[in-house]
Amino acid sequence: MAAVSENATTQTGAISNVSLLVNACSAKDAADLAKRHAMPIGLHANLSEGLPVCPNLRSGSTLLKDDGFFHGKMGFRKELQNGQLSMAEVELELRAQVKLFCELTGHFPHHMDGHQHVHVLPEVRDVFAQVLSDYGIPYTRVPVEPGMQACPSLPPILLEFYTQVEKDARESMGVFGRHGIRWPDVYLGLTTMGDNMSVASIKRAIGNAMEATPPGDGMVTRGNEAQAMGRPVTVELMVHPGYPSDPQRGGCGQGPDDFSQSLERRHELDTLMEPQLQAFYTQERVQLCAFRDL
Repeated sequence: MAAVSENATTQTGAISNVSLLVNACSAKDAADLAKRHAMPIGLHANLSEGLPVCPNLRSGSTLLKDDGFFHGKMGFRKELQNGQLSMAEVELELRAQVKLFCELTGHFPHHMDGHQHVHVLPEVRDVFAQVLSDYGIPYTRVPVEPGMQACPSLPPILLEFYTQVEKDARESMGVFGRHGIRWPDVYLGLTTMGDNMSVASIKRAIGNAMEATPPGDGMVTRGNEAQAMGRPVTVELMVHPGYPSDPQRGGCGQGPDDFSQSLERRHELDTLMEPQLQAFYTQERVQLCAFRDL
């Protein structure tokens, strides 16, 4: 599964599921590309970067800074912590993004998660779960990654952020579960993102997943125990394959962010297309699938 897809990865089978930022400048082109290659597609709901989709929130909204753009990854969290965000406006924007997704793709999202993991934040998670339930969107992402704390390549500031994301994600499970929303047994991607991605790091992450206690669907068996019982272990590997963006083009109205402009996305693309990785999948009987296949 992946957050962003490029033509090369779809054709080689390196990814099996994509997510769409509907407020991005190239959203229509991305949706058309997914249609052309019959790629399963979900919604990457965005409340933190760029411009809102809902016309009623274009000015004077608690979700926006004075310049009319969302508050940003950390700004959104700060405003939420200070009690400055309207959950009614969060709901309006989420519903508007689902509607636009349907217009672009011709169907409801097969899954829906949150850009920069805002969907697991306190208060937001309740609104998010209700929207998914109302539209019958059955799957989401719960970003709890086995072995993350022991990853030496993560700088302290990122580890601190990811640790908080994991805490919020664990606290969101009960909310999602009460609404009948499901998620894969294991989530991976924080320790294998950008320059940290390699065939070796993906192998290590999948190995950790097989030994971890999976949080998905309320299961309590470990990965290897689930296999022994004949139940496949479902794993979401978050990836961002692509090419460095032109600094003057793309993004969600403010231009592409630093990660989009970096060579790290191309590095992910090259890694995912490595024959060695494909051979590993075959050897370990890893079958790439989509949320709709779960």
